[in-house]
Amino acid sequence: MKRFSSRLVSLALLSGLVGLAACSQMQTTYPDKRPGDTSPTWGDQKRDGVFGPNGINLIGGDKKKGEDQNGGGLGVNAYLWRASLDTISFMPLASADPFGGVILTEWYAAPDTPKDRFKLTVLIKDRTLRSDGIAVSVFRQSQNAAGTWVDSPVDPRTAIDLENAILTRAREMRSTDAAAVKK
Repeated sequence: MKRFSSRLVSLALLSGLVGLAACSQMQTTYPDKRPGDTSPTWGDQKRDGVFGPNGINLIGGDKKKGEDQNGGGLGVNAYLWRASLDTISFMPLASADPFGGVILTEWYAAPDTPKDRFKLTVLIKDRTLRSDGIAVSVFRQSQNAAGTWVDSPVDPRTAIDLENAILTRAREMRSTDAAAVKK
């Protein structure tokens, strides 16, 4: 009995698949317009998306006039990005992610203080040029008598000074660009 019912289920599945395959061979066409109708067809009509006429703007693209132009495909403010790279250009880069807004440097020891080395993390948090749109973290290591590197404290003012230098440079870049556009 069990064997008979499994064959019956297999036969039902097979006939269902054959029937479904037969349906794919049928072609039904629907007329786009009624005779004498001059309205646009369904494919010609302009339709709004689920999230409004412009959808959701995740990575830039069509900007409206008057909006701050922060940079083409960057996920962060272009002025802050360029100013950050410009300000820390004396340090070797480990990685730079323009879409996430993260810049990491390698360890850097200044020639006048070879027993201290620094590493930076710059985080650009916004697409607009704002004072709270950037955060800098500074890490410091000092070489001990045995020659190994140990973590050392960093003056908190160092990170604030770097953030201010980046913001000043970003504002200079924006002013230069605005002056070039006016000419």
